[in-house]
Amino acid sequence: MRTTLHSMIAHSAFRLRGAGLVLAVFGACVFPLAAQEPPGYDIVIRGGRVLDGAGNPWIRADVAVRSGRIVRIGRIAGQGRREIDATGLYVSPGFIDMMDQSGGVLPRNGLAENKLRMGVTSAIGGEGGTPVPVDQIDEYFRGLEESGISINFGSYFSETQTRVAVLGNSARAPDAAELARMQQMMRSAMRQGAMGMTTALIYPPSSFASTDELVAVGSAAAEFGGIYASHIRDEGAGLVSAVREAIEVGERAGMPVEIFHYKGAYEPGWGRIIREAAAEIEAARERGVDVAADVYPYTAGGTGLEATIPSWAADGGTDSLRARIARPEVRERLKQEVETGSDGWWNIVEASGGWDNIVLVNARNGNNAHLEGMTIAEVAQTTGADPADAAWDLVSEGEGRVMAIYHMMSEDDVQWALQRPWTSIGSDAGAALTPGLMDGLGLPHPRSYGTFARVLARYVRETGTLSLEEAVRKMTSWPATRMRLERRGVIREGAWADITIFDLDRISDRATYEEPVLFPEGIEYVLVNGVVVIEHGGTHTGARPGQVLYGPGHINR
Repeated sequence: MRTTLHSMIAHSAFRLRGAGLVLAVFGACVFPLAAQEPPGYDIVIRGGRVLDGAGNPWIRADVAVRSGRIVRIGRIAGQGRREIDATGLYVSPGFIDMMDQSGGVLPRNGLAENKLRMGVTSAIGGEGGTPVPVDQIDEYFRGLEESGISINFGSYFSETQTRVAVLGNSARAPDAAELARMQQMMRSAMRQGAMGMTTALIYPPSSFASTDELVAVGSAAAEFGGIYASHIRDEGAGLVSAVREAIEVGERAGMPVEIFHYKGAYEPGWGRIIREAAAEIEAARERGVDVAADVYPYTAGGTGLEATIPSWAADGGTDSLRARIARPEVRERLKQEVETGSDGWWNIVEASGGWDNIVLVNARNGNNAHLEGMTIAEVAQTTGADPADAAWDLVSEGEGRVMAIYHMMSEDDVQWALQRPWTSIGSDAGAALTPGLMDGLGLPHPRSYGTFARVLARYVRETGTLSLEEAVRKMTSWPATRMRLERRGVIREGAWADITIFDLDRISDRATYEEPVLFPEGIEYVLVNGVVVIEHGGTHTGARPGQVLYGPGHINR
């Protein structure tokens, strides 16, 4: 029996060796032929320092793209139809602008060149809501898809849009039936793909909404998983209470909370109020409230000059505002309130440290254009008027919204805010209708052309405020996580191939307050959904591979 068993084992071993020999010979003939066949990648990015977006250190690797997705990362033998040499460059997920203003421009010019040349591949708009009423949102998004856009774009719907549709520009509160109509509008917006609900509570008529009203309308968006994003009611002396209100709305309505352009815009409170507000955010996070914020990397903001007028004067709309400020006795009352404060109004003059720090940048009137670039104090000296009168005369005479730059934050506070782990980056700027000119807001501020390059150039390379990995995380995977953007914000197999390739040694934002529409340097290539949109040297290819980023309630999601 033992001999028979040994014979069987030996015979089996011989058969296996023979089979192995046949396989080896067969493999030698066949497998090299298969290896010579290219895998058919659309693009291979070669030899870059790959940052995954999740905060990890870079690795040296190739990245292969096929059919809009990243399909392989590592050493890639096969060729792509297009090869990009990224030697010495960083390969990052495309940047995500958390506070965008492009909604009105994209239907007219979907190229968004100033955004893409900053490395932005996705943008979330809608501080003021969608640029169309609620019954046209689906048509608006389909229009973007049909005409084509070069970036990915999503939008919130504003609580103010529901308020104005029901109440007009009145300051009064809605009754129960009116509130129900507002909630139904919000539900409809969510079903059509809105990301959630926004407010801009320093501006009338948004400022007329009470906390209870915001909770009630927000709860309708919450039914669909919407986010509450807010330009909060006060960014100056009342910053802490305004942050508390935003948290309360989210907590009571059952929504995540995004605080737009988080800042301490109040010179007497620099170094203090922004930290006190952060303590409120962190305490809320500790108890389970999903609250975070975005930041832009500048010490000046920009908005309409009418923000210097106490908000009650805007009850009834723009025409009512102009009629009131034309009456001398009303002006005197308003001037007094600039000195003493006014209930429900953020005193942006006080926040800026006075009229010397408010600069006229777009008069919207050819007769006043020679005053652009002056502070309001200088305009007052030139015209022989009181500063408040000078400002409000400009508002009255403007053929559109008169715009100003407000210097009101400290550099130390900006850096401190950037270092909070829960902050992301938002430009508060729109796509430019014409490249090299101001953005769609009509506001010449360097953030329209420089925001994301500035984070890397100044706050990574120059000051060391952020590590490179952390800065990229704040511009990629963190905002994608916040906005629940599936397979975006990372360099990972299976993710959408939104990719920004940059030279950290060369990167420069270039845009300044004096020359705000200069394109940055050092952004070498940008891909959106696997298509090269910004070519080496900063040329827009004309491609429009962007997608609409629909919110969680979208009926076809």
